[in-house]
Amino acid sequence: MNFDWNELAFGSKSAVNQLKATFIAAPRELSVARFTQLVKEYLPKGNIVLGLAKEPYVLGLEDQPQFRMLQEATVKHIIAKVNNAKTPHKLYILTYFQRDLIHLLEKLHFKKVVLVNGSWYRAFHLRPEFYTLAKQGTPYELISPFASEQDAQDYPATLKLQALPKSGMFAESDLLALADQAATHSYAYSEFQTGVALGRKAGNTYKLLATAHNKVVPFETYAMHHGASREIHFSPANDLNHYDVLHAEMQLLAQALKSKIDLKGTTMFINLLPCPTCARMLSQTDITEFVYQQDHSDGYAVKMLELSGKKVRRLVP
Repeated sequence: MNFDWNELAFGSKSAVNQLKATFIAAPRELSVARFTQLVKEYLPKGNIVLGLAKEPYVLGLEDQPQFRMLQEATVKHIIAKVNNAKTPHKLYILTYFQRDLIHLLEKLHFKKVVLVNGSWYRAFHLRPEFYTLAKQGTPYELISPFASEQDAQDYPATLKLQALPKSGMFAESDLLALADQAATHSYAYSEFQTGVALGRKAGNTYKLLATAHNKVVPFETYAMHHGASREIHFSPANDLNHYDVLHAEMQLLAQALKSKIDLKGTTMFINLLPCPTCARMLSQTDITEFVYQQDHSDGYAVKMLELSGKKVRRLVP
């Protein structure tokens, strides 16, 4: 039996509540092997209600292959096999729009809620769904979307992300847009996705030298598999001690060092103003100008960089 929140929202919830089920909130993409692991872990303990999002991507991370949502077709045969077997517990599907999860958690009663890392944007403990679970006193668990460490490390190679240009001449607005595009290559989900583009001015345009995003280290899926440091430590939004990424600006500097790019006279385009730590480091580079889109840390970087002789501009598309 399948359920749809649109039908349950204003009607009786008893058909779901009487299951006393473990609820796997609509997860990002899972392999058959990983879903099988979850079934083997939770089905012996009771019924399972599997949430499936009606949107194809994690809300706020649209059109990013690394944040595709699980589709019914991937696990349909496993669900059928479970429900056709002579087992005391069954597997049900509940479809909903991601924005409705908070209401679903308020109105439905589950024995436990299982949340797959990488299935939401921004740290979970800063989201309203967390506060709803805490208020309800519902046990919850954050888990990996991968079957193993090797599975996690191999995953990025299975995806085809949108290609970024490696060279060419661009207007400044186009380089800022390219920084935004570079950000979509990030696997960061518990914090803001950041991208940068480095250019050298030539007349009214810029020669593209490099792009970078805030890269999760030591490998891109590390936080998804082991848990985001920000979530593990319940860190506040702008905490600079617990995060899993090399900030995009630092990633670009690392690339420039490896590729022996001369930073003198260059302009860095970034979708988010550098954090205080990055600003202090950037103040000691030969980068001449910084063009950003969104503010951060009450404009600390603007003051730091300008006092270091850099030009800083905000460009809003």
